[in-house]
Amino acid sequence: MELILKQDVENLGFKDDVVTVKNGYGRNFLIPQGQAILATVSAKKVLAENLKQRAFKEKKIVDDANKIAEALKALEVRISAKVGTGDKLFGSVSNIDIAEALEKEGQSIDKKFITVTTVKRLGKYTAVVRLHREVSVDLEFEVIAQAN
Repeated sequence: MELILKQDVENLGFKDDVVTVKNGYGRNFLIPQGQAILATVSAKKVLAENLKQRAFKEKKIVDDANKIAEALKALEVRISAKVGTGDKLFGSVSNIDIAEALEKEGQSIDKKFITVTTVKRLGKYTAVVRLHREVSVDLEFEVIAQAN
């Protein structure tokens, strides 16, 4: 079954992508949830026209995302966390903590666009921040012990 996505769907595609999925997934989940429509001939023509009109706007958005990416690369992000014996953390550092640290630095980025492996020790790590479908940046951050 061929569908046109109306919004980003994780592990499937981005908005306005034409994707092929199994019939049940499309009919029972994507279409009723309003995440996709059937890719008919007329729907594909409308999509092509919309994409053509959006291409110019998209260039400006990508340029803005690149500026934000450069600003993120220049930041030194340090996240303080409570530490137990050795360098083990109480709990873990997640994308929510990184989003809060970036907010303090003046960069407002939604936590769902930040991907990080579970951090349970002190040290330096890398998170991937997706600013646009074509622009993502590796954000270096350090987890330090919280001053008692």
